[in-house]
Amino acid sequence: MGKYSPRPKQATVEEKGVKEKVRYFLEDAAFKAFNPQILGLGDITKASTRTEALAASFDLAGFTKFCGQVDPHLSVPEYLSSFLDWLFREIRQESVSRAFPTGKGLWSGLPFLAKFTGDGVLFIWDTEIMGPDGIGNVILLLDNICGSYRENFHPKVRRRVSDAPPLLRCGAARGAVYSVGDGEDYVGPCINIACRLQKMSSLTFCFSRRGLDIDRCMTDKTAATYTLKKTSIRGIGDDELIYADKAEFEALSEEDKKAFKEP
Repeated sequence: MGKYSPRPKQATVEEKGVKEKVRYFLEDAAFKAFNPQILGLGDITKASTRTEALAASFDLAGFTKFCGQVDPHLSVPEYLSSFLDWLFREIRQESVSRAFPTGKGLWSGLPFLAKFTGDGVLFIWDTEIMGPDGIGNVILLLDNICGSYRENFHPKVRRRVSDAPPLLRCGAARGAVYSVGDGEDYVGPCINIACRLQKMSSLTFCFSRRGLDIDRCMTDKTAATYTLKKTSIRGIGDDELIYADKAEFEALSEEDKKAFKEP
């Protein structure tokens, strides 16, 4: 997200010997500075590059309400600072398979892109360097983080700020992403799908079946904890296959379950 700093000011300007008061005035240099460069994308005329990826969209349930409380300028920065530190630390720690004197062995890679979305964070992993087990490890990492937010982070942060968002939700999807400019941002259908899935019913975590065969990515015991369902994803399709945590799905209300069908 770009930032444009200049603010117009009231000024007295002179043209052809006549002075005039202008309520909102910017010097030409400041006026011209409002251009695509403030987006921080670099050279947006560059040809796009394609990367096979896994996108994960985290969403803080209730964040809009949280921001509407009395004096949010006191609570929101404290909450976001704690949350973002915790989230990135969780991803680092959940990714480590073994520590060495000079570095860390990982279950898979770390995201190559992280982007704050206003009420959550988008992460993208490069799956071209991963085998099925690495992709499965990322899925388990995402699921674990949603559970850790509810069980560990929220009980602590609610003692520091009022009405902290009670749930962290996540949707994930595989697919191709395409660079924008110098690779400062990426676009792709899997990003859209992940963003749709993080608001799927009352589920805190679910992921698209596309390119994710859990029988290849996970052990039989772990794969058995997920259930395959068919549902409509806005803007994507009416019969999309997704996986959800089996226990969480069974706990949904009968009304919520109506949004899903057996595959």
